[in-house]
Amino acid sequence: MSAEAIGAWLSGKGYRPDEVVVSGAARTMETWQGIARGFAFVPPHRIERDLYEASAETILTVLRRATAPSVMLIGHNPGFADFASRIVTAPPDHSRFSDYPTCATTIMSFPRNRWNHTEWREAEVVDFVVPRDLIEV
Repeated sequence: MSAEAIGAWLSGKGYRPDEVVVSGAARTMETWQGIARGFAFVPPHRIERDLYEASAETILTVLRRATAPSVMLIGHNPGFADFASRIVTAPPDHSRFSDYPTCATTIMSFPRNRWNHTEWREAEVVDFVVPRDLIEV
């Protein structure tokens, strides 16, 4: 349900990645399938085994290998929480950004048009959401 809510939110906001890079774990593939239901045209995805339980440094390495203009990465904590906190110039004003719960989603803008030169602390947060923001409890 969380993944579907995130997919609908992404689509509703016009945030459609050109490429999706997913950890090889079954759980992340299920997450991607739920998110993908939100898109009328599903972006291509590829499995990147290096994202399984990856450190922030490994996630940055995977991002640097991306070639599409807009990329979505789907993986695991604690690496993704660490990556998100280190890649942005400033965190969003949201109480859950620091612990980055399951299906937390950050939309970021980077100053470069080539991923291979991406560095720490250069992404601007455009948007941030967690499933609880979207689902009535």
